[in-house]
Amino acid sequence: MLTRELTEQEIFWKEEFGNQYTNRNNNAELIKNNINLFQKIFKNISVDSIFEIGCNRGLNLKAIKSINSNISLNGLEINKYAFDLLNSENICQNLYNSSIFDLKDCSQYDLVISKGVLIHINPEKLNDFYKKMNELSKKYILIAEYYSRDIREITYRGNTNKLFKRDFCSEIMSLFPNLKLIDYGFIYHKDPLFPLDDISWFLLEK
Repeated sequence: MLTRELTEQEIFWKEEFGNQYTNRNNNAELIKNNINLFQKIFKNISVDSIFEIGCNRGLNLKAIKSINSNISLNGLEINKYAFDLLNSENICQNLYNSSIFDLKDCSQYDLVISKGVLIHINPEKLNDFYKKMNELSKKYILIAEYYSRDIREITYRGNTNKLFKRDFCSEIMSLFPNLKLIDYGFIYHKDPLFPLDDISWFLLEK
C-alpha cells in the first residue's frame, strides 16, 4: 500500500523540532492564560464536543476542561512525543497520532479548533486543511493564528519555509460561503494579566 509523502512542514513537526517545542511549552501559566482566552470565546456559544487539530500536549484542551469539565475533548497531534504525553492523561475521548491530511475519522464535533497550527501548514495544502475543518465541524470553527492581510513568510527560530502569516479566516470563508463570522478578537503578548502570543482569533458558525 502506497503511503502519502509528508510535506517538509509535517516532517519538521513530527520529528525533533516538534519534541523540543513540546518541552518548551510546559508551563502552568500558559494554561491559565488560555483559560482567559477561551472564556472570551465561549461567552456566547455552548458546545458539547471539541476537536483540536494539532493539540500538542493539550494546553488548550486542559484550559477548556477547566472551564467546563463536561465538554467532550478530542484531538489530533502529529508529534508522537506530544501525543503520548497527552494520551497518558486520559482527558480525551478520541485522540489521534496523525497528520490532519491522513485522518479517517468521519465524526463531527460542535467546535473544531486550529490554534497556532495553520501558520505552519504548507501553503499548497491549506485548502485541504480548510476542507477537513469544515468536514469535522458540526457547528463552529475557531481559527486562532498570527494574522496578516498580505501573505508573508516569517523566519521561525532560524528556520525558513516553516511559518506563514495570512488571512486564514477570509480564505476559509471564501471557500465555504455558508460560514458566518460571529466573533473575533486579539490577544496581546504584553497583556498585563494573561499574555499569549499576538494571536488574532475568529469564531465562525456554519
